[in-house]
Amino acid sequence: MRRFSLNQWTTKRWTVAEAVDGCVRHGVEAIGLWRQDVAAQGLDETVKLVRAAGLRVSSLCRGGFLTGPDPLANNRKAIDEAAALGASCLVMVVGGLPGVVPGEPLGAFSRDLAGARARVAEGLEALAPYAAERGVRLALEPLHPMYCADRAVLSTLGQAIDFAEPYPPEVVGVVVDSFHLWWDPDVLPQIARAGSRIASYQVCDFLVPLPADVLLGRGMMGDGVIDFAPLTRAVAEAGYDGDVEVEIFNADLWAADPETVLTTARHRYAQLIAPDLQEV
Repeated sequence: MRRFSLNQWTTKRWTVAEAVDGCVRHGVEAIGLWRQDVAAQGLDETVKLVRAAGLRVSSLCRGGFLTGPDPLANNRKAIDEAAALGASCLVMVVGGLPGVVPGEPLGAFSRDLAGARARVAEGLEALAPYAAERGVRLALEPLHPMYCADRAVLSTLGQAIDFAEPYPPEVVGVVVDSFHLWWDPDVLPQIARAGSRIASYQVCDFLVPLPADVLLGRGMMGDGVIDFAPLTRAVAEAGYDGDVEVEIFNADLWAADPETVLTTARHRYAQLIAPDLQEV
């Protein structure tokens, strides 16, 4: 259980201060933070809170959206925040088709998918040296193909590794997220290929049927269709020994008591994730 990390949005009702306190009370050693919540708490205050609690910051979410207008300034700010927090990585959700905004009706936009991916490569080329100078690891997160248009034009782990390979693994890595990758018939060999590039392993389940808002289709481990054992074994065999984040976006869980949610998450992690981390 030492490697269990609470992604803050699993208990979204909690502020940063409340989530840090919850981690301490439940014996959790690591937390994944979100930039907007850090901003609400204050960056300096958040740094003080996590350090006083002795917590590791397993990730900061999120940078990216490199296909949008003028993305570099905001991403440099995100890198600075990750450096201040000592985050293990800055999660990069790279962005969808230019002009397609998550949650908004279509207006003027581009259908040039290859061009969007080229913009991601250009953005990484500009940001990687800045991140390296500040000791921050960028972590490319491939998202399930249903998010390709509005959130991430990287849909497979293989694609993410391809975009990361021009850079040292400690500068640009990848995220293995069970929700986004469980379906991919090539995921296990790609996890092995990723090796030392794995910057984060995030777990939750894939619910069936999906809700109307597919962003909230994540479930507590064991409540959906994912077989976690082969994914977790593959990540362990690839050499990843970092924190494992439970990251769940789910309206019912967000409405529930965060204490109960965290207790359940730790129990399911102990049942479904931890044994396969230890096996290897």
